[in-house]
Amino acid sequence: MKLNSHTNHLLWLTVATIFISTSGSLGKFIDMPTPVVIWWRSSLATVFLFLFCKYKSISLKIESHKDRWTFLLAAVFMAGHWITYFYALKLSNVAIGMLTLFTFPVFTALLEPLFSKNKLDPVHIFLGILVLIGIYILAPDFDLENSQLQGLLFGLLSALCYALRLLLLKKEVKKYNGTMLMFFQVAIMTVILAPVLFFMDSSNISTQYPYILLLALLTTAIGHTMFVNSLKYFKASTASIISSTQPIFGIIIAYFFLNEIPTTNTFIGGSLILATVIIESIRSKKS
Repeated sequence: MKLNSHTNHLLWLTVATIFISTSGSLGKFIDMPTPVVIWWRSSLATVFLFLFCKYKSISLKIESHKDRWTFLLAAVFMAGHWITYFYALKLSNVAIGMLTLFTFPVFTALLEPLFSKNKLDPVHIFLGILVLIGIYILAPDFDLENSQLQGLLFGLLSALCYALRLLLLKKEVKKYNGTMLMFFQVAIMTVILAPVLFFMDSSNISTQYPYILLLALLTTAIGHTMFVNSLKYFKASTASIISSTQPIFGIIIAYFFLNEIPTTNTFIGGSLILATVIIESIRSKKS
């Protein structure tokens, strides 16, 4: 019975990872300005997550004024992460966009001493070098006019924003429910990004809403909520290792739905990046 229960939790964690992996193909496919896409994604996710919090009786009370500022700043970095990630997908391809985003664990490890009393681990410098080699293999000729390189740089910026968001929320996760944290982030993002609706074209929504709905409900509300809930049954390191399969699922989905075929360099560079994620996850488990 215990084995069946563990297998069941593992299955749902994998399903959550696959749902989150759809962000690559959907972000590439949706034909609307990126900030508008992100506004629709966050506004619809706000509604879904609010209803879920009410259904589960999850408290939406923020305990202190300081926490409000943390929530706000985390939401700004979340918005930066989503927008730059979608630009990375549109400028390059799903493989490069997702693989460069997954440099975030190394960014997190290197930046953590600035947010806590932890000292910089020399191993993190080694992993950082390994990631740089992976990115170098992924990158085309260094020409800023090259859209593939632009996509790669946006992917790295997205990873940096994501790492900063994680570091800001690290203490909050212990105090607040994960779904509640996600609700406030998307709610704040909806307010912050509202002005883009006035000066960017959103007329395409009539043809794009099924894909926007998928992005907001399947990828964001369901995928992220399932992933957060899975942390009750697995160590964060185990969940991180499984979530590092996101680019693999994302590349497979893009192959079938967008006909994107990764190059040999993508496989080699991507393998180095994913190897650092797995190494860091295993090391964090031991520590």
